[in-house]
Amino acid sequence: MTKKDVLEIRHRFSPATCSIGKICGCYVDGDRKKVAYIDSAFLSLPEEESFKYFDIFKKNLSGSIGKNLVTMPFPTESEFDDGTQSFLMKLRKSELRDPALVEEFYDKVIESYDYTGNYLILLIHDRYDIPGKTSDGITMDDASDEVYEYIMCSICHVNLSKAGLSYFDNDNTFHNRVRDWIVDMPDIGFLFPAFIDRSTDIHNVLYYTKNAEDLHFSFIDGILGTGAPVSAENQKETFQTIITETLGNNCDYEVVKSIHENLNEMITEQKDNPEPLTLSKTSIKRLLSESGVPDEKLEDFDTKFEDAAKTVVPVKPVSNDASVPEPPAPKVTLYANNLANTRAFEVKTPDVVIKVNPDRTDLIETREIDGKKCIVIEINDEVTVNGIVVK
Repeated sequence: MTKKDVLEIRHRFSPATCSIGKICGCYVDGDRKKVAYIDSAFLSLPEEESFKYFDIFKKNLSGSIGKNLVTMPFPTESEFDDGTQSFLMKLRKSELRDPALVEEFYDKVIESYDYTGNYLILLIHDRYDIPGKTSDGITMDDASDEVYEYIMCSICHVNLSKAGLSYFDNDNTFHNRVRDWIVDMPDIGFLFPAFIDRSTDIHNVLYYTKNAEDLHFSFIDGILGTGAPVSAENQKETFQTIITETLGNNCDYEVVKSIHENLNEMITEQKDNPEPLTLSKTSIKRLLSESGVPDEKLEDFDTKFEDAAKTVVPVKPVSNDASVPEPPAPKVTLYANNLANTRAFEVKTPDVVIKVNPDRTDLIETREIDGKKCIVIEINDEVTVNGIVVK
């Protein structure tokens, strides 16, 4: 799903556009026991409560594409009976009105979600009558071609509010405040089916994680059954490994600087495109070539790329028989925004960190002075040390 797709669904969570039919929930304590349930027609909720739920649902569709929000395809086998996609299809078709099916979903979550504290499982069912659009992007509310029917799950931690003093107006003084159990914003969640090109895509699911480095693989495996996505940090490490292995002894400052300058330029050129910029094996090879990497260094690039991919997405052998060929290298999608920092260019040694405006990397160069390798910074403006201007 693109940012534009996500925003279209996100905009549904407001009083003027809401069409959510059903909301269900299960409160689970630290011992993994079900404590309480929610089962209600959403539009019958008090206005104050519905606004709080809207905040949760919107958060479930927020963050960076490819980092907090990842579209993941279902493997073919999951779409048959007893598969994870097949189960989600049944749950959607039931409109959350089959108590046994909803209870089974809660059990699956409790079994696969690794968390020791209290949490709330929220499920909603909705139908979105997708309005048509003219060729110039004007919405036609009376020209709908499809109804997007979906379920969305949000898993929120439930924590005690902070201790402190509170004002009590009945006796005009302060006392110890009563601590309440508060529902936090979602830790993880998903939207099924995916909403791609303004249409239903039952072969994909949109997964949300608050912490891009804590993807909850057991939940992904147990509830969604899709391949685990590569985290943003692992994408960055993979990219760095590819560059290091490809350049070898030619991994000097000027070449690396050129790679990151060209990558930042690619990101800037695509910033208004709703489709996130991704880098394939071919596009990375072209990036390195245009950044001054010699052709002889790129001769075995494909092998180095595939070796780096295997470190983040291990290939499972299909047989113990050595004569059976290994499966193909896994497909790794690298999102450009996860690979480069467009706000700062960083040069780091064990004792010194230098951060530079990416547009002014020309101010830094490496030189050998008196037989020592040095980082030289050109000064053409005032210099401050701990806020003090120095000469």
